[in-house]
Amino acid sequence: MMHQLSKPEQWLDLYGDILYRYGYARLRNPDAAEDLVQETLLAALRARDRYAGQASEQTWLIGILKHKIIDHFRKISKESSQDYDNGAAIEGEDEFFDEKGNWQHDVSSWSKPDKSLEQSQFFDVLQRCIERLPPKSAQLFVLREIDGVDAEEICVAMSITSNNFWVMMSRTRVRLRHCLDLNWFNA
Repeated sequence: MMHQLSKPEQWLDLYGDILYRYGYARLRNPDAAEDLVQETLLAALRARDRYAGQASEQTWLIGILKHKIIDHFRKISKESSQDYDNGAAIEGEDEFFDEKGNWQHDVSSWSKPDKSLEQSQFFDVLQRCIERLPPKSAQLFVLREIDGVDAEEICVAMSITSNNFWVMMSRTRVRLRHCLDLNWFNA
């Protein structure tokens, strides 16, 4: 199915809120989210002649925004010499993950995610748990697990090593598991 573009002057009214929410959820910074939405709309305006119509207009705009967010992380990581974790393990962390960062054990209350995922309350709790994470950890988790960005691309965008990426992901998963255990599974 081929999709048609609406008039560019309608994009902000049609998609501004969706784009802002998408950007804010990943950046956790209202000013940066607004700026990237504006940059997205300008980039879309410049690229509208190349729009092939294979995806919906909203999906196309979110795709542009996703790339703008990755570029934003790349830019801020170059501008600041952010001190990332040095790779030291969290006590007891090894019991949760194998050397590739996968869960070692089936957590019984997590073994039926389809049921939980169908419930919007779960997403509310998950979002609150993500918001409690340190900003870099939240950004890393959202890019990897929600947006499906490749680990190598995240490492480049955030100027971190592969080892730091996996350490941060491991720690983030432990924190999220703990938060979800307290606020969802055992609530």
